[in-house]
Parts: sequence; structure tokens; C-alpha cells
Amino acid sequence: MRRLTLPRKSDTDVSLPASIDEAQSILAGRGYIADRGLAASIYLALKLGRPLLLEGEAGVGKTEVVKVLAAALDTELIRLQCYEGLDVNHAVYEWDYARQLLEIRLMESAGEVDRESARRELFSRDFLIERPLLRAVAHGGRAPVLLIDELDRADEEFEGYLLELLSDFQVTIPEMGTIRAVRPPIVMVTSNRTRELHDALKRRCLYCWIDYPDFDKELRIIEAKAPGASRRLSEQVAAFVQELRQAELYKTTGVSETLDWIAALAALDKEKLSAETIDETLGLLLKNQEDIRAVRGEPVRGMLARAQNRGARSTANAGRSAPR
Repeated sequence: MRRLTLPRKSDTDVSLPASIDEAQSILAGRGYIADRGLAASIYLALKLGRPLLLEGEAGVGKTEVVKVLAAALDTELIRLQCYEGLDVNHAVYEWDYARQLLEIRLMESAGEVDRESARRELFSRDFLIERPLLRAVAHGGRAPVLLIDELDRADEEFEGYLLELLSDFQVTIPEMGTIRAVRPPIVMVTSNRTRELHDALKRRCLYCWIDYPDFDKELRIIEAKAPGASRRLSEQVAAFVQELRQAELYKTTGVSETLDWIAALAALDKEKLSAETIDETLGLLLKNQEDIRAVRGEPVRGMLARAQNRGARSTANAGRSAPR
């Protein structure tokens, strides 16, 4: 089996953060509020050249942080969205069979068909369709960020295929050989943990669990992403979502739903929350009809009262801590 190392097109490379603080700062500069644990995991993954596995519930910001990181590093984001039945043809490569058949007919018409030379020509880069994983390995310039998104949705067989890529940053094509990256891509893997990933894959990655944010962090996220919303509304939204996550629901509200909700409330010119407004807009927070029925009405009023108390305490604490 041949090993093919692709030539570089450029000597430029990605400028990486020099510290955990800098990693946290460049994410914040793009509007992503990361706690120090996540910033440390990202910094170490970049520093050590290791893939990073991000796990957490849906909607906590796993995909978003990878997109923000690619933008902050000013490099290409190559995304592979995983799903059940994903295979090598859609994730790595496939041959352009239509062009190969046309080329065979042209060879036959010209009387130039030689089995060995035809094989070499037909199974060359000219007839290869690069899918996301091969594109990330075969890039010719700055190291891209490769996002393997929601790996838990793919089959275990595909997860096994990834082991070569994650350990050696290479892919093997039987007809051509092994293609190894000159500059390894920055690999980020996400999982919603709908199934447990194999230990062999986890050993090849650094790991970070992203949890739902607490009140203070969620408020900072809202203020960064929805600066047009009033402070009072932002506090009440953050506090209400914290209360909502305590309820026994089929699907817990994620940060992405919080941001959709605050955007909708701002579009409705709301300055504060009311039980009626919450009931009318619950579909932005909850995506399951049974959950909506479970909280609409009296439960919403109770959560809103507790949220308003939390917001009042937060405002009072901020006032006492402000410099005089």
C-alpha cells in the first residue's frame, strides 16, 4: 500500500492562542462565552495537536463553539454532519463513476485501452470526489477545523472507521494508497450522548463535557447575543429558563432555545415577562407538545414568580458590589 503525502500550496499556518486566557478571550471576542474548563480543553487540544471530543445535551453550544473557533482562527471550517447510515462514500470519498465510464469509452474509441494504464488513469485524483474527511486531510493550505458533528447519530461501524483518522490524521483509499495530511486538521468531535461512544475513540481524543449554564453565565450569553434586549428582560429570561430546567420534562431547554426566545421577545417589543407572554411563546422554548401542556398555565406562573425573585436578588447584589 502506497503512502501519499500531499504537497503544500502555502507555508502559512494557523496562529494559535498562546494561553488558556487568550483562548477564552478570542472566543468571547466572537460572542461565545466559554468557562475556563472549556477554554482549557480547547487550548490543550490546539497545543498538543489532539482531537477534542465535546459532549453535552443538545443545544448547549457544542457546534457553535467549533464554528466560532474556526472564525477566530481565520481558517476553513469543514463540517461532517453525522446520521444513521452514514458511510465512507458520503464521509470520505467516492469515485466519479460517470466520468470513469466516459473515459473508458473515449479510450475504446481511440483504440488505446491497456488494462494497467487504464487502471492507473481511472483511479487517480482526477476522478476522485473528496468528501469532508478527505478534504480535511488533503487540504493544501492552512490547517482547517474539521467538525465531526453528532457522532453518536452514526453507526458504530463508521465510528470504527474514524480511528485511523483520529490517531494518524490519514485516510486509506484501496485503489490509491494512504493519504496523510502534511498539516493535520484541527479535529473537533461532538456528541449528544444518545449512545455511548467506544473507548477506542475516546482514547484518541481530549474530552470536555459542556453543561447547561448557570444563571450568571446564561445572562452573559444573552447580553452578548441579544444586546438589543433590555437588562430587565434579559435577567427575567435567564432566570425563567433556569426555573424551567428544573421541571421534569421530556426535553430540557437548551441555550439555543433561550436565544431564539429572547430574540422573539425583543421582536415583540417586550420589556418584561408576563405569564401570558410566556404561554404564547412556549413553542420557542419547548419542542414537545406534552412538555408545553405540562407547564402552561399555573406552573408557568409559579416559575415566573420564582424567576422574578431571582432577578431582583441579582440586581440588588450587583448594586451592592458596584464601585462607589
